[in-house]
Amino acid sequence: MLIKYQLKSQLKYWWLAIRPNTLLASMGPILLGTALATRDVDINMAIFFSTLVCALSLQIAVNLANDLFDGLSGVDSKQRVGPVRVVQAGLISLSAIKLGLALICTVAMLSGLYLAVEGGGWILALGVLSLLGVFAYSAGPFPLASNALGEVTVLIFFGWVSVLGSYYLQTGTLSLLGFGLATSAGLYSSAIMLVNNIRDIATDKAVKKYTLAVILGEHKARILLAMLMTGALIVHAIFAIQVSSILLLTTILLVTPSYYVIKKGFTLQGPALNSLLANVAKVGFLYCLSVALSLIIFL
Repeated sequence: MLIKYQLKSQLKYWWLAIRPNTLLASMGPILLGTALATRDVDINMAIFFSTLVCALSLQIAVNLANDLFDGLSGVDSKQRVGPVRVVQAGLISLSAIKLGLALICTVAMLSGLYLAVEGGGWILALGVLSLLGVFAYSAGPFPLASNALGEVTVLIFFGWVSVLGSYYLQTGTLSLLGFGLATSAGLYSSAIMLVNNIRDIATDKAVKKYTLAVILGEHKARILLAMLMTGALIVHAIFAIQVSSILLLTTILLVTPSYYVIKKGFTLQGPALNSLLANVAKVGFLYCLSVALSLIIFL
């Protein structure tokens, strides 16, 4: 009975460590890029599932590495407002989190190697950069997350790389429409990161972690959140109107949830921002899913 309880507790701690709310940000862009490819080719399902596995593995690796290195460096403390971090709280041992990180990186590398064989040198280069980004985000002499580059990094990898990369793997080409959709998806992911950093302004300041939210200040950071959410819709509308009125309708679908997020973004404080972060992730995934379904069914 005790062993069963301990196992259940450990599984719960690992679930916390992988941060399930963030996984939508890696799934959505892959669905979007692959759906766009259905306009040009028959989808290779082996490539699709391998891309999805690689993206999810890299996302989990980023989360574990962030938990590990922020715990070791003292960036995470008992005063943090966000969800519990397992290393800082001592819920998972350092040796276990390092082993978990090594295993999930291995999964990412194996799936990535298959994709590199299928997609060629460009995909291999993107894979290497993505794996380096797992550690460069939180560790090294110039951690991206601690030097106001978190949102830009997310835009690049969870927008352009994910959408255009998954499209390229299926078609062997790039797409201007894909660039527009990737930009919108990336802006939503950047908004997730920004909410996270707005929530942590006080604790980040205390440890000299200079996120974009810390540099801008809380009020301007909240204005930027509204700009990111609005910008995602505007960029989508600009590209969608040139393709199909059906695709443009997804903009209307997202107006209400986006308005809700923007409104709450100006009012919520402290731990309440955790629920806002989850809602931003859901809006971003809704964008990717609704556009993907529109592309598959109507276009």
